[in-house]
Amino acid sequence: MSSSKPYQNPADDDDSGPEIIAEDDVQEVIEEMDGDGDVPMDSDDEGQGEELILENDAIAYFDQHKDSVFAVAQHPVYPNLIATGGSEGEADDAPGKGYVFETSAASSKPVLPPSYNSDPSSAGAWQPTELQPLFAIDGHTDSINALAFTLPRGDFLVSGGMDGRLRVYAVGVPSNGVGAQFKFVGESQETEEVSWVSPCPSAAHPNTVALGASDGSVWVFTIDPASDPSNPIRIVQSYFLHTTACTAGAWSFDGLLLATVSEDSSLHVFDVFGEAAAKNLALDNGQTVVSLADADQRFFVEGGLYSVAISPSGGLVAVGGAQGAIRVVGLPRLSQPASQRQTTQRAVPVQRGPAGRRAAPSQSSSAQSDPSAGAGVVLAALNVQSDSIESLSFSPQQPLLAAGSVDGSVAVFDAARSFAVRKHIRGAHEGESVVKVDFVRAAAGATAGWLLTSCGLDGVVRRWDLRGATATQEAVASGQTAGLVKEWKGHRGGGEGGGVLGFVQGADGERVVTAGDDSVVLVFEA
Repeated sequence: MSSSKPYQNPADDDDSGPEIIAEDDVQEVIEEMDGDGDVPMDSDDEGQGEELILENDAIAYFDQHKDSVFAVAQHPVYPNLIATGGSEGEADDAPGKGYVFETSAASSKPVLPPSYNSDPSSAGAWQPTELQPLFAIDGHTDSINALAFTLPRGDFLVSGGMDGRLRVYAVGVPSNGVGAQFKFVGESQETEEVSWVSPCPSAAHPNTVALGASDGSVWVFTIDPASDPSNPIRIVQSYFLHTTACTAGAWSFDGLLLATVSEDSSLHVFDVFGEAAAKNLALDNGQTVVSLADADQRFFVEGGLYSVAISPSGGLVAVGGAQGAIRVVGLPRLSQPASQRQTTQRAVPVQRGPAGRRAAPSQSSSAQSDPSAGAGVVLAALNVQSDSIESLSFSPQQPLLAAGSVDGSVAVFDAARSFAVRKHIRGAHEGESVVKVDFVRAAAGATAGWLLTSCGLDGVVRRWDLRGATATQEAVASGQTAGLVKEWKGHRGGGEGGGVLGFVQGADGERVVTAGDDSVVLVFEA
């Protein structure tokens, strides 16, 4: 199993400019993990064969992919239903291939099985479950690098490929959640290469997805074969504001705004369904509520932007890019989460700043109730990590923003303290690129909003508890990284054909399903 590594790569209200966070402001810096103090052995000899995986913490595996697994998606109602996609081989003309399988057959790993201390590979030892495919995703002439189940109920499975195709399958799941059926609905090909696909969370606009493309275009589709069987995939919007590849996209919690970033260092937040325009909150271009690019030196990130996330409240968008740069920008609020709804106060007139951006809000309560207050204002500029920011995630319950970097570190910022750095875990993935960070959405009790899962090209998935003392009160001891509560091994890591390229973990984080560059999908249990 060998392949080429595909991976490239509430705030202050004053208008005095972005706040730069320096390394001196870090509350806790966690040095690189040393394990038991052992230094990895390097060999001067070439061609000594593949590294042997000595640990496998998985309770189940799926190994029918023939090359790297680039994408993984999880059904929103039946989390045991998993889709994965990748390439069918190393050849340049190898087609894309995906599979759907269920993880319900995976049994929990017993505690200290009888043969654990002798020979885990012996006949009497517990073995992880081999999972079988329910359905094969075909029809792509190049790698599948994006997958998504539509929201809110997962009625359709969407695959996006490097061939530019968006293919759609209807999903039928029995009431017991077992034995799902899939039927091809249709395909659309509006661009040369799909970079990402994201489902819209709006209940008012079900079965809607957005995609970003290598030519910089952004497309929004609604899937509705019942209304028009001859045109089941309807184009809702198409945008052409980015000048180079659109690298990432994220919806607001209400599904009304879509934020996208590009290698040209631009951010555009699109008013997809016209809700902002109806409230006179759209910019003069009639398409966006925020548009920032390299012309704005407060915002500009040399080398491009590669990640984006919108806060649970919908009031902030964070973007990450080259050289560890993060920018946090205000957004207009078109609606409020149920947990934050308050009596509506009288809105004040919109104050316009330079280039059509709205001026920073004042401290008055009336300004705080203005849905446009602070929209387009750069609220923070963060440069703690040393290489590209590949992934961003806001905590659902705490004022935290996590960032994963190519330098192998994870940084966590405190939005309640003007995005001061709460933790900087330098060796989160032992010097290998961090591919994804994601907060556990439904953690309860004392850990609510504090649990973060990360994966990297070291082949390991780790979970962190971000509570804890500052650097002056807590130190790294006995080779352990402070805040690390769990790690899962089983993938090959480091170098060509190794690493974890993504994961899903459901709402509760109890099971983590990975996409491996080593062509294997593993299921881990918390």
